[in-house]
Amino acid sequence: MNILHLSDTHGRHGQLAKMPDADVVVHSGDFTWAGSEQEVVEFMEWFCGLPYRHKVLVAGNHDDCLHDAVLEGLPDDTHYLYNTGVTLEGMRFFGVPIFMLDEMEGRYDRMLADIPADTDILITHQPPIGILDESHGRHYGSKVLRERLQVVKPRLHLFGHIHDAWGKVQSGGTLFANSSVLNERYELTHLPQMFSIGTDAVGQGQS
Repeated sequence: MNILHLSDTHGRHGQLAKMPDADVVVHSGDFTWAGSEQEVVEFMEWFCGLPYRHKVLVAGNHDDCLHDAVLEGLPDDTHYLYNTGVTLEGMRFFGVPIFMLDEMEGRYDRMLADIPADTDILITHQPPIGILDESHGRHYGSKVLRERLQVVKPRLHLFGHIHDAWGKVQSGGTLFANSSVLNERYELTHLPQMFSIGTDAVGQGQS
C-alpha cells in the first residue's frame, strides 16, 4: 500500500502541484487558517476530488469549527476520522484530532490514551514528544501520546503541527512522519511524503 501524506496546508492546498500517485492520501490537519466553515467547504471540495482510491483526514487545532462536528455527505472513498478508525485494504487506520477545548478540559489526553492497540497506521495532528516536534529549541509534542505509542506500536504514525520539523524517522518499529508542507513563515516549501507499507514489515518513506 502506497500512502501519500501531507499536513498543515492552511488554505494553500491549491498551490500544490500535481501530486504523485498513491493508493491512499492522508491529511493530518490544519487545512484551514481561520477555522471557518467556508474554508472547510473549499478544502473538502478539493480533497474529495483528488484522484486517489482512498482519502483520509483528521482535524488540527486551526480547524476548530469542526469540534464535535459530523461531516455528512462525504463520498464513500473519503474518511474523516474523529477518534475513529477505518480499515482500508487490510490496514487499520485510526485518527485523533486536536482541538483547544478538548485540551483545556482534559479530553484530549483521554483520547490519546484510548488509541486502539490494533492500530496499524495512526494519524494525529500533534507529534509525540521528542519526535519531529522541535521548534526553536522547544519540544511541542505530547507526552501522553508518546507513552501510548510504546503500547500500540503502529507501523506508521503520521502527523504535522510543527512546521519546521518536516521529515521522517524510524524508532521502535514505528516509522514517524511530520509532513507539514508549509514552513514556520507559512510558505509552501516542503513536499508531501510517500510511504510504502507492506503486509509483513514497516515500509520505508520517500520524500
